[in-house]
Amino acid sequence: MTERVWLASYPPGVPADIDADRYASLVALLDESFQAHAGKVAYSFMGRNQTFAQTDSLSLALAAYLQGLGLARGDRVAIMMPNVPQYPVAVAAILRAGFVVVNVNPLYTARELEHQLKDSGAKAIVIIENFAHTLEKCLGATPVKHVVLCAMGDRLGPLKGAVVNYVVRHVKKLVPPFSLPHAVRFNEAVARGSRSPFKKPDIRPLDVAVLQYTGGTTGIAKGAVLLHRNVIANILQSEAWNAPAMARVPGDEQPTTVCALPLYHVFAFTVGMMLSLRTGGKLILIPNPRDIPAVLKELSQHTIHSFPAVNTLFNALANHPDFGTVDWSHLKVSVGGGTAVQSAVAKLWLEKTGCPICEGYGLSETSPTVSCNPATAIDFTGSIGLPLPSTWMKLLDDEGREVSPGQSGEIAIKGPQVMAGYWQRPDETAKAITPDGYFKSGDIGVVDDKGYFRIVDRKKDMILVSGFNVYPTELEEVVSQLPGVLECACVGMSDPMTGEAVKLVIVKRDPLLSEADIRQFCKQQLTGYKQPKQVEFRTELPKTPVGKILRRELRDK
Repeated sequence: MTERVWLASYPPGVPADIDADRYASLVALLDESFQAHAGKVAYSFMGRNQTFAQTDSLSLALAAYLQGLGLARGDRVAIMMPNVPQYPVAVAAILRAGFVVVNVNPLYTARELEHQLKDSGAKAIVIIENFAHTLEKCLGATPVKHVVLCAMGDRLGPLKGAVVNYVVRHVKKLVPPFSLPHAVRFNEAVARGSRSPFKKPDIRPLDVAVLQYTGGTTGIAKGAVLLHRNVIANILQSEAWNAPAMARVPGDEQPTTVCALPLYHVFAFTVGMMLSLRTGGKLILIPNPRDIPAVLKELSQHTIHSFPAVNTLFNALANHPDFGTVDWSHLKVSVGGGTAVQSAVAKLWLEKTGCPICEGYGLSETSPTVSCNPATAIDFTGSIGLPLPSTWMKLLDDEGREVSPGQSGEIAIKGPQVMAGYWQRPDETAKAITPDGYFKSGDIGVVDDKGYFRIVDRKKDMILVSGFNVYPTELEEVVSQLPGVLECACVGMSDPMTGEAVKLVIVKRDPLLSEADIRQFCKQQLTGYKQPKQVEFRTELPKTPVGKILRRELRDK
């Protein structure tokens, strides 16, 4: 699309472009926010507040500690935690020290964790003790030499912290036994760092900030290389896009965002944590969004202005009997991302809160937001909205040519938020990014004459479960290792709760192989959202003449 026709559909006040070079690095953005908002609450967690100034000093001390470990500039440091205050502290520390953040799903199995730590070359990890047993199983096979161990109560003060840790460890039994003899506790690392010198590195816009792991188009988890400039651009794009709605927040109220999506997910990382830091907002950290009563109890204590979430969370909250215990009247922006928002959910949310869900679209490779419906819109369109400021989108055919108006094609994206490439995979990068700099998304879309894009299909066989990518290739690779399996195929099936769910179709080698055997094996090897909802046994799988399994045919059936 040679002209940006969508600019005419922008709400008043939203600029056509942002200045992606406004900050030299994310560290410059952090430093500015820490000083400008020092006395304000940055994070609220389990009834305890952490200010911008506290986040500043804690992260500076942790940065000094990490530098003292002898890591080289640009080394990768992994974070494997739920939404706890140590997460943003660790992110700020890693970036300020001149290192690269590697976000890790805390629910990963040892197999999945080992791959990511080896692939990223991470030298250190900041991990919560609840998942330390997973790290113990694979640590010896990874390049990780330093472990910073966090506990749920670390930042809750001596008394409350001790009580919370006791309950988590001994009452709820959420910390399986582990042995990591050389690990250093988070508070101890901060104490050591506060006594150590900190050397401020010179960080540039094109330095790597984050490795965000994704299956890309093949299903082998690989790191999207997000530069400081990429993430800065998406923060400023998101801020500009939300501005017309957030401008309605009264001047005497601190903008407050709910962070119920996990911070290791790029949507929460950028549109939750980083955007909130930039705007001087308060972020409500929700460690377990599946515990809906606990989420609603926490939210009832706050005045809420912004809520980025996925369809399943909006749906679960709106249908819960305690929904009315929260005052939703201050809500200005509800951003739906990660997966398609269902119209019935959008309708119910609007009825109950008075705030429409504006659906957006993004990918790990784009830091993540690419397009969004106007934050001022009332009507739910079912589209993925308009490209954000400084973003170009077009639709391509299989030969890479732009399609004619009215035709569907693969959505391709260009803008300052698009990744530099895949970590140490130039071949995959070359497949994904066109010579003129467009990232090929793998999603098939159409665009109308006002510039609104809509997704109509998926070019790749990816399954989207509650906003998380599941790649059939990975599951098939894992399940085929079970001795009783002759061959298998994995496809997506529609699911009213999660949008899509995993269906596994198996041809047995061993007639005694049962569904229970399959499920037990999957539980050991795959994190929860990747596990099959349905298992079906067949005598054969549909194939092409050359023997390739026809997943589409299994889906259609």
